[in-house]
Amino acid sequence: MDKFQAMLVFSRVVETHSFTRAADSLGMPRGSVTRVIQDLEAFLRVRLLNRTTRSVSVTSDGAAYYERCLQILADVDAAELALAAPGSAPRGRLRVDMSGSLGKRIVVPALGDFHARYPDIDLTLGFGDRVVDLVQEGVDCVIRIGALDDSSLVARRLGVYPLVTAASPGYLARHGVPHSLEALQAHWAVNFVSSRTGRAVSLQFERDGHVTQVRPRSRLSANDGDAYLQCGVLGLGLIQVPRLMAEPHLDRGELVEVLAGLRPAPLPISAVYPHGRHVSPQVRAFLDWTAERFAQCAAVQPSDASPGPVATQVSVSRGPAEVPSG
Repeated sequence: MDKFQAMLVFSRVVETHSFTRAADSLGMPRGSVTRVIQDLEAFLRVRLLNRTTRSVSVTSDGAAYYERCLQILADVDAAELALAAPGSAPRGRLRVDMSGSLGKRIVVPALGDFHARYPDIDLTLGFGDRVVDLVQEGVDCVIRIGALDDSSLVARRLGVYPLVTAASPGYLARHGVPHSLEALQAHWAVNFVSSRTGRAVSLQFERDGHVTQVRPRSRLSANDGDAYLQCGVLGLGLIQVPRLMAEPHLDRGELVEVLAGLRPAPLPISAVYPHGRHVSPQVRAFLDWTAERFAQCAAVQPSDASPGPVATQVSVSRGPAEVPSG
C-alpha cells in the first residue's frame, strides 16, 4: 500500500465528506478511493470513517489520524517546494473564484500577459459572489470583496475597492441633488439585495470617522450587480456601486456622483486559501500577478496592509461581499 497516497485520499474524503467528491477532486475512480480507504483501515486495524447511504463522517480515531496526515502532507509539500529548481516556472492546474466585477473588468482583459508569463499554468476561473467551499469544490483560492468572517482560512490583502453613490442626470433633474445624508430621506434608491442574507443592503457613508447607514425610500430591488447598475443609469433611483463598475458611465455622463464628501468606506479585496497548507507556486504566481494588475488600475486602491499573507483566519463560505458585483 502506498501510505502517502492513502493519507492524501483519506484526507480528501474527510474534507469533502464524500467518496465521490474526493474521487472527482483527485481525478480517481470512486471505486479506487473506496479500496484505498478499506486497505488503510485494514492496515491500521481501526475504523477511520463512519459510512451511511447519505453521509460520511470521521470517527474519533479518524480525526486524530487526519490531523497527523495534514502535518505530514504539509511537510512533504514544503520539502518539494524547497527542492524545486531555482527560477523554474510554476506549472500545473489552478482554479480560482472571484468577484465578477474584478474578474471581468481587470483580470480577464490581461490574461494574455498572464499566459505569456506562465505558459505552463492551466487556469480555470469562476465568477460571482456565491457561497464557495474551497475544499469540497476543489478551488485553490478565491478573491473576494468585503469583510470576511472568522474560519480556518487564511487571507492575503490585495487592495481596497472604492465605492461611489450615484444617480442619472435625469433622476437628479426630477428630484434634485442631495447635499446631506438627511436630504436622502426625500429621495428614492434602488435596493441591492444581498446574496447571503436575501435582504436589502443599506447605503453606507463615512461621516466624522463613523459609518452611517441610510435607507431611502425604494420601490425597486435587484440582486445582480449589472442589473442594479443599469437601474441607476436608467434613472430609477440612487445607487451605491464600486467605482470600477460606475467609471465608464461617469465618464460618459450617464451617471453623476453625489455626496462625494461622504463616500462609503472602501472595501478590502482579499485572496483567501486554506489554512495549514503551503501555497503552491501557481497560486503564489497568480496572486502576485493579480496584485500587480490591481496596482495598475486607478479604480482599485493599494492596501495599507503588508503585501504578504495576513495571519488572519477568515471564511468566504459564510460571508460573501455585500457589494454589487457584475
